[in-house]
Amino acid sequence: MVNIMNINDAIEDFISYCIFEKGLSDKTINSYRNDLNIYKDYLTDKSITKVSSIKPTHIKDFLKIRNDEKTTTIAHNLTVIKNFHLYLYKQNITKENISEFISRPKVKKSIPKVLSIEDVDNLLEIKLETPFDYRNKAMLELMYATGLRISELINLKTNDIDLLEGTVIVMGKGSKERIIPIGDYAIDYLKKYLDVRYKLLKDQTEYLFVNNHGKPISRQGFFKILKKLLHEKGLNEDASPHTLRHSFATHLINRGADLRSVQEMLGHSDITTTKIYTEVSDELVRKEYNEYHPRSKEN
Repeated sequence: MVNIMNINDAIEDFISYCIFEKGLSDKTINSYRNDLNIYKDYLTDKSITKVSSIKPTHIKDFLKIRNDEKTTTIAHNLTVIKNFHLYLYKQNITKENISEFISRPKVKKSIPKVLSIEDVDNLLEIKLETPFDYRNKAMLELMYATGLRISELINLKTNDIDLLEGTVIVMGKGSKERIIPIGDYAIDYLKKYLDVRYKLLKDQTEYLFVNNHGKPISRQGFFKILKKLLHEKGLNEDASPHTLRHSFATHLINRGADLRSVQEMLGHSDITTTKIYTEVSDELVRKEYNEYHPRSKEN
């Protein structure tokens, strides 16, 4: 009978489905595998080795012992477990979806940290003297102009950029392709960078942004560049590459951009993820009002 499958085989079966059928990214696959291995270890300690032996109470108890973790971590654990058991049920490996009626913990979404427009202008004010300056300027202008994830930026190829059309083709999460418009500032500095890019190359490479060895710039390399610039300019050194993405979205919405358009540019599959930026805007409006309106507070 199919429902005597052991837990380890069931996990590998599910992971294969996520890779080949769902097309999930390596990062997501590794996260799923890690969560399910922790779940499996808990079940093994309870002498449960077959998927048919798992009960809803086991899932609830597992979540209780994970109580020291952040709410977001527990919520992610449960999402993975729910997806796993739903898969087992749909594949007739189990007779029922035992996770169906287990509620997810409520997660309070933290409001993303953003840079002000003035801080972004300061950050992007880079004196252009060396090819590295041109590269750094082009990278930061492009990231702020498009809201790219750092993983998307460093994996760009030269032919992903269309300077005549003013667009960039991006391969995002789950191998989903999207086309994002590029503003005039970013186009101008991309052109200037491409004029000097050959000076950074040791061998031919299709990657757009390269390091001092002529290799594709890494996530860590970009992070170091950003931290150095933040420090030099006296800006918040806790800002990260993702802060530029948050700033891109927030500044667009502050200036009246359509939420659906911002969702498309960010590559969000669910608009509720994008809606968090309206909360950032609301908070900024309230802060400005309280600070500057002469009758916002009683004396």
